[in-house]
Amino acid sequence: MPKGELRKDLIACLRRAKSKRMPRSRGEDRRGQMPDLLSIHVRPPEANDRAFPGHWEGDLIKGAGNRSAVGVLVERSSRLVMLIKLADATAASALEGFTAKLRSIAEPMRQTLTYDQGKEMARHAELTANTGVMVYFCDPHSPWQRASCENTNGLIRQYLPKGTDLSVHSQAQLDAIADLLNNRPRAVHGFYPPIVVYQAMLDKLNQPNSSIQ
Repeated sequence: MPKGELRKDLIACLRRAKSKRMPRSRGEDRRGQMPDLLSIHVRPPEANDRAFPGHWEGDLIKGAGNRSAVGVLVERSSRLVMLIKLADATAASALEGFTAKLRSIAEPMRQTLTYDQGKEMARHAELTANTGVMVYFCDPHSPWQRASCENTNGLIRQYLPKGTDLSVHSQAQLDAIADLLNNRPRAVHGFYPPIVVYQAMLDKLNQPNSSIQ
């Protein structure tokens, strides 16, 4: 093979299909500052410890030309994923979509949400008022602070590839994709799937005088 061609072919086989990650900007956050944000550094200790359930990470997956979007929620302890059909990537659509999905979660499993500083979360105070979920924000350009969500996004992109129109997927189709991921055995759980781990945590929380140790 010509020099360098084998390396290109091998990179193309990777899940992310790129040789290295590129920074969003060169030392400056071009997205603007979020109003009244709560930093991840003041997040409650139990939100940092994966032994305590009910703490979520969130993100937005965008389609071709940033004209379509799907919301993502990942529970930190169980790695359970939920997908949310959004009309677009605006703050209004994110508020509506994340409010509805968070309200569908059993209250004991609805504690905090950690998000990046994307402008779609500009109405985070309203989201907290609607759901009771406190929203904490990562530092700029720090995807490792939402490691579970970042890893899950890579898995989701196998079903929702970059450069495609995400608006063609119904909520039922997104739920089916989430079901596939939630029933996928995970080494971190001794090869139990996230849905089994999540249900066990919820069952324990619903027991009288129970606590997660």
